[in-house]
Amino acid sequence: MPRSGGVLVPTRTLRESGQLQMVTSSDGQAGNTRPRVLLVANTNSRDNFPIRRIRDLPGSLLERFELAALLMADGEAFRADPDLSFPFSVLNASLVDGYGGRQKLAFEYAVERGFDAVVLVGGDAANHASGALEALLEPLFAGDAAAVFRAPAPGLLERLARRMVDRVLRRPVCSLHDGDRAYRTDALRRIPFALDADDRHIDTEILIQLDIAGLQAVEIPPDAPAPAARRPSWGHVMDAGRAAVRARLHAMNLFYERRFDCEGAERDNAQYRLKMDFDSSHVRALARIPAGSRVLDLGCAGGDFAQLLEREHGCTVTAVDREPLAAGNSASGFHLWDLDQGPPDLDYSQFDVVLMLDVIEHLRAPEIFMQELCARTAALPGLKLVFTTGNVAFATTRIGLMLGQFNYGKRGILDLTHTRLFTFSTFRRLARQAGFRVLHREGVPAPFPLATSNRLVGHGLLAMNRSLIPLVPNLAAYQILLVLSPNPSLGFLLEQAEATDEEPGQDMPSR
Repeated sequence: MPRSGGVLVPTRTLRESGQLQMVTSSDGQAGNTRPRVLLVANTNSRDNFPIRRIRDLPGSLLERFELAALLMADGEAFRADPDLSFPFSVLNASLVDGYGGRQKLAFEYAVERGFDAVVLVGGDAANHASGALEALLEPLFAGDAAAVFRAPAPGLLERLARRMVDRVLRRPVCSLHDGDRAYRTDALRRIPFALDADDRHIDTEILIQLDIAGLQAVEIPPDAPAPAARRPSWGHVMDAGRAAVRARLHAMNLFYERRFDCEGAERDNAQYRLKMDFDSSHVRALARIPAGSRVLDLGCAGGDFAQLLEREHGCTVTAVDREPLAAGNSASGFHLWDLDQGPPDLDYSQFDVVLMLDVIEHLRAPEIFMQELCARTAALPGLKLVFTTGNVAFATTRIGLMLGQFNYGKRGILDLTHTRLFTFSTFRRLARQAGFRVLHREGVPAPFPLATSNRLVGHGLLAMNRSLIPLVPNLAAYQILLVLSPNPSLGFLLEQAEATDEEPGQDMPSR
């Protein structure tokens, strides 16, 4: 729906009020199997250059595609008839906020009406060849391109903005502003373009979104240099840089930005990758599990760690999770179970070690879960439980709070799926109040090798982080590891006493 001052205005209302005109020609007949393409132009009068470009389209383009036009006009110009030979809509764009607002409206229009592609027709140069739009559409339907740009010849600021964005994202991008731009609508459906800016750096944000979604953007050479008045300003350069930085922080799980959350749908457990090639919670947990142990892995997250224990350490693992094991993974036993329903009903005496690696923070009621788990294991004081969770008092979280930021992300300490957050003291208190003894605690460094592509830098930061944990664990530890054992219950102690009394040769002394 069109946007007016941040308020959604139904298209039906605009049409009924005369602000949206629909004229259908014979080219719009049903049953046409040609690709449907929407041409979008901003216009202030019927002599506007983008309108003339659309009016003068070559016959080959009209034969290959089923065309329609969306003309965005200001003020009374929307009542002008552009004299096109195919269907068109004229929209009073004075109701829409900015360049980006108009672009988002065009995308929404194309998606809702089932077009295969949308072309934003630029008006920067007066000497575009008659076949320019046809050349723009060719890569969309003849190759794998999700978007094609015919960019103006880059000036100094354009090159500066592109280099800055390239450096931050660590990959080349196409033109950031202006020029003809064509998009497949199936690609637009995969990115949250409605969340993008209402001004000109929407073009940068869409480029970043396409890249995150794994969709290819292609740039073709310009026909002619653009007038200097259309060059990006310093404000555009700074906006592009800010968008790139936010996208990079989002990718590093230090900042969550919904508009850059477009990697595609994935299974809940897919994000929990095994981290064994550097000092991590997985490496630390493995060091606490004797080879050949009988292990219960609660919340196994696809089963990668369970399979590692079985194949390389001779353990027998029973895995539990609300999602099936990942393809190719296996365990000696598997139970499909939601831990929010409490601990699974199993014979815990059959295990030497119980694992809950980065799971407790996902539970709605971890206190109740821990109490029930302790009740089920109270007769097993020799059982060892290994827990890990994120440390919400880690330095980056504190810095964010100091700057007024508390942003959830797809991974990390502030994972969107986390329902509880812990520090060393609150995690230890949770365990003790549930009836467990804390045998050991330690801090785990941040996974810097995952945050940077430079191996030397990543491992250098990891070593620095590891050296700081003994000095300031609450500030320097990214994760917390606790090793617990259940306090023996009164019933267990009485049973032990009775068993001792009944042993032969252990008569009670006479009075």
